[in-house]
Amino acid sequence: MLQRTPRLHPVSLSKTWAGAFSAPACPQNARAMTKKPNFILIMTDQQRADHLSCYGNSILHTPNIDSFADEGTCFDRCFVANPICAPNRASILTGRMPSAHGVRSNGIPLSKDARTFVEELKNDGYATALFGKAHFQNITGLDREFIPDGVEGLMDEQKHIREAFRRDMYDDSYQSENQIRWREDPDFRIKTPYYGFDHVDLAIMHGDLAGGDYEHWLTEKCGDPKKLRGAENARDSDYVVPQGWRTSIPEEYHTTTFVAEKTLDYLSRHERESSSQPFFLQVSFPDPHHPFTPPGKYWDMYNPDDIPLPPSFGKGDTPILNNMRESRETGTDFRQGQVPFAVSERETREAIALTYGMIKMIDDQVGRILAHLKETGQIDNTVLIFASDHGDLMGDHGILLKGPLHYQGAIRVPLIWLDPDDRRPQRSDAIVSSIDIAASILHRAGIQPYYGMQGRQLPDLWDKDASGRDEVLIEDDRERIYLNFDRPQRIRTMVTARYRMTVFRPMQYGELFDLWEDPDENVNLWNDPAVSEIQQELAKRMLNLLIDNQDWTPAMTGRA
Repeated sequence: MLQRTPRLHPVSLSKTWAGAFSAPACPQNARAMTKKPNFILIMTDQQRADHLSCYGNSILHTPNIDSFADEGTCFDRCFVANPICAPNRASILTGRMPSAHGVRSNGIPLSKDARTFVEELKNDGYATALFGKAHFQNITGLDREFIPDGVEGLMDEQKHIREAFRRDMYDDSYQSENQIRWREDPDFRIKTPYYGFDHVDLAIMHGDLAGGDYEHWLTEKCGDPKKLRGAENARDSDYVVPQGWRTSIPEEYHTTTFVAEKTLDYLSRHERESSSQPFFLQVSFPDPHHPFTPPGKYWDMYNPDDIPLPPSFGKGDTPILNNMRESRETGTDFRQGQVPFAVSERETREAIALTYGMIKMIDDQVGRILAHLKETGQIDNTVLIFASDHGDLMGDHGILLKGPLHYQGAIRVPLIWLDPDDRRPQRSDAIVSSIDIAASILHRAGIQPYYGMQGRQLPDLWDKDASGRDEVLIEDDRERIYLNFDRPQRIRTMVTARYRMTVFRPMQYGELFDLWEDPDENVNLWNDPAVSEIQQELAKRMLNLLIDNQDWTPAMTGRA
């Protein structure tokens, strides 16, 4: 891969931990010492790394997002801390692993006691705002779908579980993203500051069904949105992919447009009223998440007939894959929710084509934001970051969506950092984690990280002593019984330069893939005696990695 500088030798986590509390090194350009940089973190939802042209996609054209890579650092091996929405978004926000911040799976809100990097920026004088999807708290308003074993006698009349720690996550402060509350009360709004954000314009859920501030905005624009949204109001189409319909909501009223419009409004107001104050904006598009409902011209911008099938389509032989394939053949799979399912060739091509349409629309709106920054001169002091919360299998092995399958399409995401004080294009093959975003933003702002932050500075940016990781840990606790499992799954994955090892508990199942010889992850080596020594060495590395990523908080309050 093309690189501007030689890769640096990885160091141990313990060395990074010790260095995390040293004084931040200044960027190359001394101008940053006299004026705090602005930050705009542009996030998408469920976008895998290879769904950008700057990551090698030859069909999808994303020139505006590519422009970040044209003058910045494109990380080719960024992995999530957890491959589903709420846990990894909480990890990005806190710079901590799910086992540390507590959001182990969807359905657990981030504690209001959790410290976030956005709060640290706010305390340092930054204006902070979020536009679009947050998902720091529960969003459906529905009861839990799974009750842990042994808690039947530990629940009160409201079915709240008496837990080891005294914490109330059922009060109104944890209902901020409850879409039912928003729809029942037209005056319902988020109370700020919200995890450090002073201003929030929220879009809850996905596709043309999103609610929150977006629903109020949509109502102002077009009257009763019920007449436009959902599959029942969709325009005619011959597409067969599950959760795909040709929405009647026009482009100018779509969630992607809403996020861009609110961002532009904020930037204009900030320039008029408080241009001397640095800002941090999280521009958080709910797409390209399912349901697949790109509006207007974006629906058929990409022809499914022109979409090649993934190289691994139909390949791979594991109990999980086989169960999904059998369920499809017997018609017993559920294809209208969040659970992954097997798809046909046609369904795969359509899902990819519609996803490309959603990403193209995002790229066009990113172009509007970039044009505004250039026109106002704000681009000269604004760090631009592009990231996603997790990926999607998108037809890999014939599977759609995400689940307890840690294939590269689900765990590897785009990460691009464009710094106005160092506009030099480079590709980094360093292994990095989504928890590194928080640490790097604080470092760039000249703010000390808080104790317990597990992320580290991204390598190949300002500090040439900063290095990538020898390996990265991915945590995944699934409180669901599905896909032929008879109990909830706890999954831990380690990715090294060459291998991906995944261990499932409490069931006796594991995966080991040689990413050099088998980049599409078709041949599971877990039970192959020819690699037993390699597997044993990787198991030792994973054990050390698990220990290194255990939480160091709370700190001692005195001598025992």
